[in-house]
Amino acid sequence: MNDQHDHGALGDAEYAEFMELAAEEGFDLEEVEGALEEAGHGPLPVLAVVGRPNVGKSTLVNRIIGRREAVVEDKPGVTRDRVTYEAEWAGRRFKVVDTGGWEQDVLGIDASVAAQAEYAIEAADAVVFVVDAKVGATDTDEAVVKLLRRAGKPVVLCANKVDGQSGEADAASLWSLGLGQPHPVSSLHGRGTGDMLDAVLEALPEAPQQTFGGAGVGGPRRIALIGRPNVGKSSLLNKVAREDRVVVNELAGTTRDPVDELIELGGVTWKFVDTAGIRKKVHLQQGADYYASLRTAAAVEKAEVAVILIDTTENISVQDQRIITMAVEAGRAIVIAYNKWDELDEERRYYLEREIETEMQQVSWAPRVNVSAKTGRHMEKLVPAIEAALAGWETRVPTGRLNAFLGEVVAAHPHPIRGGKQPRILFGTQAGSKPPRFVLFASGFLEHGYRRFIERRLREEFGFEGTPLHISVRVREKRGAAYKKKK
Repeated sequence: MNDQHDHGALGDAEYAEFMELAAEEGFDLEEVEGALEEAGHGPLPVLAVVGRPNVGKSTLVNRIIGRREAVVEDKPGVTRDRVTYEAEWAGRRFKVVDTGGWEQDVLGIDASVAAQAEYAIEAADAVVFVVDAKVGATDTDEAVVKLLRRAGKPVVLCANKVDGQSGEADAASLWSLGLGQPHPVSSLHGRGTGDMLDAVLEALPEAPQQTFGGAGVGGPRRIALIGRPNVGKSSLLNKVAREDRVVVNELAGTTRDPVDELIELGGVTWKFVDTAGIRKKVHLQQGADYYASLRTAAAVEKAEVAVILIDTTENISVQDQRIITMAVEAGRAIVIAYNKWDELDEERRYYLEREIETEMQQVSWAPRVNVSAKTGRHMEKLVPAIEAALAGWETRVPTGRLNAFLGEVVAAHPHPIRGGKQPRILFGTQAGSKPPRFVLFASGFLEHGYRRFIERRLREEFGFEGTPLHISVRVREKRGAAYKKKK
């Protein structure tokens, strides 16, 4: 797409040396180039899919991501783990936020559709607004149009359920919404989705609009305080803000006016992105978890660091785990703050430590702070933890040093022999940072346990505190085929 190749984090000399190494080992160079570009991408742009119930949003999301993952037949109140998926079209990758997961006339249908749309629009760089072409524009649709206008994000209008020529006229009537050209689509049969996705790529920026602090603009670093409802996010933010006689500046954002607080901590100004509707609580009975996950996704997408709050007075729950997974999968730097620490007695503390060992295994690399949002205890430890996590998130290991390290590890701990063969890591590189992304090239399939071992050794050697690591492995094809391609 662009003339210059994206070498990820590799400089030109490092890249040339690396490609020479790949050629020597008999890899297809185009494939290696593709692997580097894929791993070298920064944060992906985000597309939100919004619209009222039963217009086919989840079917469309499945069509966009190319697999049946979004729940299509939804029962109200069913919590789903995911609201964000990764997709690719015409060689470009992006994330999709699906709001089709939970819809119910709790607040009146208009209000619940609006609440979902708001959270999703907040996370997004562009929006697909799905309207049922057979039904035409309803009052609820008009309400969503108002939200979209206020948010000012690029919008692609999808006129769904157009299964043939006869439905084209229904689609054309949606020009009246004033959102530009309606794209006639049948998300069920796939008709017209290609043209619509071409329009989506035009609307999406190459990368998310914000430039991360320190990259180029150097604005304040962005922190999302996340955690399940009532875990103490608001108290923590208020405590942090008041301690420093702050709010330096309030930026009224889109629709619900989520407020990003600029707060000075430890002599540095940070931007705390609003997660749980700090100013406004939406009282929804069954749908609360679903809305919480939409809000969390919105906050995490806008942040560089996720500070995950855990309520120590209660057992670590499935919902806590889900929130951690969301932050890890989004590739953000992570700090775990155990709140209400001052309320623990000896017995609870003992059992909590056991729980942390077993339940928090997946983020054992994240800095941990024991705090009390109420009393302000240990708040001063938050900033060093955030700074450590950001430093790990931005760490980059030069290719030469990485390969020397991999050589030593493989020599000392070879991969177990499987089926008479012993796969080996031949070489690797770190193709990107924020979070660190590695591509390893191997002579055969590497087992999951061995990949975990390599990740553990990478952390022991290079730190990477507070950051997820992405490790992808490319396996060399049969040598004969690769050598023929090389000529």
